[in-house]
Amino acid sequence: QVQLDESGGGLVQAGESLRLSCAASRRIFSVNAMAWYRQAPGKQRELVASISSSGGSTNYADAVKGRFTISRDNTKNTLYLQMNNLKPEDTAVYDCNQWPPAAIYWGQGTQVTVSS
Repeated sequence: QVQLDESGGGLVQAGESLRLSCAASRRIFSVNAMAWYRQAPGKQRELVASISSSGGSTNYADAVKGRFTISRDNTKNTLYLQMNNLKPEDTAVYDCNQWPPAAIYWGQGTQVTVSS
């Protein structure tokens, strides 16, 4: 049973935008803070952005501040990541999970590739 299903990745040029979505089971989503993570080739997974269960509080990694926006729709159990002004260094596999993450919920993620 898929618990977290990421989508929206793709190949874009530097400066362009993408919007990632993460459809979650209600059991995971409804009472938990959620987050987006990414892992670039040869690097460790890192936290990109997090959002409280109500959506009222957000935090961002310094590398994406001012360019990325995390949001959630609790009526649809869906998490979003709006990514603007993408840079080649944003290239990675992006995953959603609870914050803090639960190991059992890591999925395959969605690939974002930014060409220069």
